[in-house]
Formats: sequence, C-alpha cells, structure tokens
Amino acid sequence: MNGIKNSELIVRKIKNGTVIDHISAGNAINVLRILGLKGSENLTIAVVMNVKSRKLGKKDIVKIENRELTPEEVNIIALIAPHATINIIKDYKVVAKHKVKVPEKIVGLIKCINPNCITRQSREPVTSVFTIVSREPLILKCEYCGRYITSEEVVNQLSRW
Repeated sequence: MNGIKNSELIVRKIKNGTVIDHISAGNAINVLRILGLKGSENLTIAVVMNVKSRKLGKKDIVKIENRELTPEEVNIIALIAPHATINIIKDYKVVAKHKVKVPEKIVGLIKCINPNCITRQSREPVTSVFTIVSREPLILKCEYCGRYITSEEVVNQLSRW
C-alpha cells in the first residue's frame, strides 16, 4: 500500500471546507441530519465512524468540502456533539479551529415536548427556554413546565430530513 501501514486510516484531505472532528461515536449521521446534508447537494462529504480516539475512546469525523458552517450550525452541533472541534480548511490548511461550546440556556431553538406547556400555547407569546441538566448524554429541562427532553428528541426536532 505505497509504504502506508495497514493500521492507518486513509481519508483524503480536503482543499476547502469544514472538518467536524471529535463527534461522539455514532453521532455523525445526526450531525448530517441537523445540517440537512443528504448527499444530493453536490458536495463531497466524508463520514468516518467509530475511529479510535485517545480523548473519547471512539469518535466520528465529518468532512464537508466547499462548505463552511454558520455560527448557528456550530451551536446546534454542540448540543449533540459536545466535544466536537470545527476546523475550517483553506488550500489544504487549517486556518481556524474552534471547540464547540454547549450554551447554559437554549432559547427558542427547540420546542417543549409537553403539549400543555405555556410555550406551546398559540395564545401565549412565550419563547421556549431550556437549561442543561446533562451534557452527555444530553438532557435539557424546560424552564416553564419542568419537562425533560433528550438528545434523540432534540435531533428529531432539528433534523432537516
């Protein structure tokens, strides 16, 4: 194999775009769902799952060629991949590297799953607010009714496909 050890992972470098590294193992598909990436966007996307990681034990990686994430997308990814790092690539070099940060409060991004919550009532102009109970696994608590919401429910609400 051209002098490369069989135990090395071979994933081609991207010229320009975004690499999302240190995604919790098994969550790469959820990252793609949240970003609305199905594979039909004419972008080159590499997904590597369950790779050995000193930091996490196992991790996933997503490479998206010719696309940079918006700050809003980075904040959303933080909810399901709290250890992720976002690398911006230009001309094959990392020009910016950001660690995602799970905010203390999530305001207006997701809806409470309790149909009786004041935030779900059309007659009440109240924006949903959730506080972080646990970052991993993700558990959020509605500040109005106290209902808990899990990462699976967050992914389902934020999924663009």
